Amino acid sequence: MQVREQIIEAVLRRLNEDPAASMADLAEAAGVSRATLHRHFAGRDELIDEIGTRALDRWEAALDATGVDAAAASADPEVHLATVRTLLEAFGDLAHEHGWSLTFAAAESYPHLRERSDLLEEREIALYAAAQRSGAMRPDLPARWISNAVYGMCVTARESLRRGDVAPREVARLMAETFLHGTGTRP
Repeated sequence: MQVREQIIEAVLRRLNEDPAASMADLAEAAGVSRATLHRHFAGRDELIDEIGTRALDRWEAALDATGVDAAAASADPEVHLATVRTLLEAFGDLAHEHGWSLTFAAAESYPHLRERSDLLEEREIALYAAAQRSGAMRPDLPARWISNAVYGMCVTARESLRRGDVAPREVARLMAETFLHGTGTRP
């Protein structure tokens, strides 16, 4: 693994533990000097941009891998539920790996990250809207509300993992069961 990759992974782990970590803290977590950290990243903004881009790459990969677009084009409620469950499982992993990125408010100041995030969210919303039309999810909730609820579940997963309230292997199941029980149609 390249030094830059090792730095990014270590920095992300540290930010997941302490979102306010200084550049000195981040360099220490990566096992490099501040000078070495600055050789790879001109400053905190460049480092944050890189981590934000990687988080979005992972989100996009999760959407692609779960077949969100094909499921959104389907009218089959079983396809919708299976895709939502699989997506939530992927998000459980992402919340653990990229948890810090979920609530880093300053990321809004990176227009290219915000624009890409909006595009990815629209893909998710299309799935939730299709699931509502098929009867797999409650139709009385705005689809964007459902998307925001999923986001909230990711933040909940991150916090529960950070505090040691749940085991990493339980997150995907907890997210899927909690979410689907709260938004699924009533028996």
